[in-house]
Amino acid sequence: MRILISPDKFKGSLDAALAAQSIRDGFAAVFPHAEYDLSPIADGGEGTGAIFMSSLGGEEVRTAAHDALGRPISAAYIWFPTRKLAVVEMSEASGLWRLTASELNPLVASTYGTGELMADAIARGAETLCVTLGGSATNDAGIGMAAALGWKFIDGTGNEMTPVPENFGMIHRIVPPETRWNCRVKALSDVNNPLLGSRGATRIYAAQKGADAAQMEILEEALLHVADLCQKHFGRDFRDAPGSGATGGLGFGLLTFCDATMEQGFEAVSELLGLEGRIARADLVITGEGRLDAQSLHGKGPAEVARIARRHNRPVIAFAGAVSGTFPDFDACIPIADGPLTLDESRSRAAELLRIAAERAAHLIKISL
Repeated sequence: MRILISPDKFKGSLDAALAAQSIRDGFAAVFPHAEYDLSPIADGGEGTGAIFMSSLGGEEVRTAAHDALGRPISAAYIWFPTRKLAVVEMSEASGLWRLTASELNPLVASTYGTGELMADAIARGAETLCVTLGGSATNDAGIGMAAALGWKFIDGTGNEMTPVPENFGMIHRIVPPETRWNCRVKALSDVNNPLLGSRGATRIYAAQKGADAAQMEILEEALLHVADLCQKHFGRDFRDAPGSGATGGLGFGLLTFCDATMEQGFEAVSELLGLEGRIARADLVITGEGRLDAQSLHGKGPAEVARIARRHNRPVIAFAGAVSGTFPDFDACIPIADGPLTLDESRSRAAELLRIAAERAAHLIKISL
């Protein structure tokens, strides 16, 4: 029996590679002689860089940068010298994980640090730069990123503005960098949200970054002003482009200031891994992530794995820390908790719980054979 194990990360608990190993350990206790193919996945958000590195053999480059609140940090990106390819995870410098709950404030948070990593990669000679979108503490439409790459944002008196959302309403003019780089930029995302409106960056995601109702109104007005200003300056408008609202609007910034192409993160990773062929060769496909819910159906990795498996008539099961809803593309969705647990307990025991749940599932499969 050939078993493909292809989970995404269990956010806050396990990276995708460790999740895949935990599932394998559980199944191997029941099917020790099965052929296991471990192919951890990502969908363009956090963890995508690690998938690229493990598959292509890249190296980590660490450099000085700033977090979302402008504090000096050491941050890293993945570099593939023979391909002249760099992969920057925006969450590495500008992510929520770097801030405490009391520090969250998207009115002053910036993607400047992400731009610093991009600038370092470009200076290193990158000809292709992939920026993965997800896990941000920011809602700045990529203005901070653009500032780090040399764009200037000028107020009505001719002074350069600090590029954070609470100042956006005072921006009157945008000045491009003196020199432009020769680098193709790809934005990898797992969401299709526009920049503005009820499905936009602010309305959907700003609350989890610390914004209250009043701040959300300020943020929406700030992004609207930026979008109007960019349309005036550049004669093009990406506010409604699919994915422009990703990661607090960084998708919009990459499209506007870097001439980026927007790509579905899962598709890029799937192509890199040769995932469709591996699914077609498997007798059983196993995937999973921290939570299966309505959002899982919109470009998330496990749901995409299931859709490919369905095309090839392969049975597919998914493990998750929590399951909410129904998922017709999966043959089974299995929550890993074995009793009442707090979130902290679930996260601290995630590898163990996943292994045990996988072993239980394997026993059930064995009975049916």
